[in-house]
Amino acid sequence: MKNNRIILDQIQLELAIKRLCYELIENHNDFSNSVILGLQPRGVILAKRIHSELIKITSKTSIPLGSLDTTFFRDDFRRRDSPIIANKTQIDFIIENKKVILIDDVLYTGRTIRAGLDAMLAYGRPDLVELLVLVDRRYGRHLPIEPNYIGTTIDSVASERVEAKWLETDGVDEIILKENKK
Repeated sequence: MKNNRIILDQIQLELAIKRLCYELIENHNDFSNSVILGLQPRGVILAKRIHSELIKITSKTSIPLGSLDTTFFRDDFRRRDSPIIANKTQIDFIIENKKVILIDDVLYTGRTIRAGLDAMLAYGRPDLVELLVLVDRRYGRHLPIEPNYIGTTIDSVASERVEAKWLETDGVDEIILKENKK
């Protein structure tokens, strides 16, 4: 497509993930009181990549990793014309009094993150919640949510969409900015 612009290619994506991991290590030390939660669906892929890279760097294999579905916590789930299909939540550890690293691929309006916070509270009350996103779309927030860890920041307009493509699901690792189809 003509109007696509690559924000991060495969190499830049790998570097961003490594950098984010080193930032996490600086703040979480040995991860003994930290857990990672990826938001379904695309944040889980990033969370798995972050988790894998953290294990490589730190040699710690006991960092808890889970996935969290926000479908029924969204404020717009009843407004859709077609039935929605929930993803799987998998949290087989306690988040009570833990430092939770909440991970999503793209932060735009903040509504998915708000839903994630609500969904997470069903599993306990964390001591701290930090947000890690691969792409922060600075303009267009509907809620006062800001990430603690950012892969890259872009300025975009409402008629554009950021799309994270992953090797696991799309056959390629890249983040692109594209025009919304009308």
